[in-house]
Amino acid sequence: MEYVYAALMLHKLKKEITEENVTSIVKASGTEVNEAKVKSLVASLADVNIEDAIKAAPVAVAAAPAAAAEGGEGKKAEKKDEAATGKSEEAAMEGLSSLFG
Repeated sequence: MEYVYAALMLHKLKKEITEENVTSIVKASGTEVNEAKVKSLVASLADVNIEDAIKAAPVAVAAAPAAAAEGGEGKKAEKKDEAATGKSEEAAMEGLSSLFG
């Protein structure tokens, strides 16, 4: 995961995602670097639009506290939301799987 986080950090900072940059970030975190994983990640991300992958990722975490505060009505709304987003989550997961080849 630390390699993916490093790539996301580089993307956020608008830096190029290279083996050298990913390695630098992972080393700075105090983690031992596995060069094979770095090479694999950089190669996998070469043809991926990270911004599109982020937009396609399911974001349902923020809805959970709001549903708990609403009580019974929140549970009904949550079930409807899950049914409505089921297909979009599958599509998002397919997009994320392209990150890893």
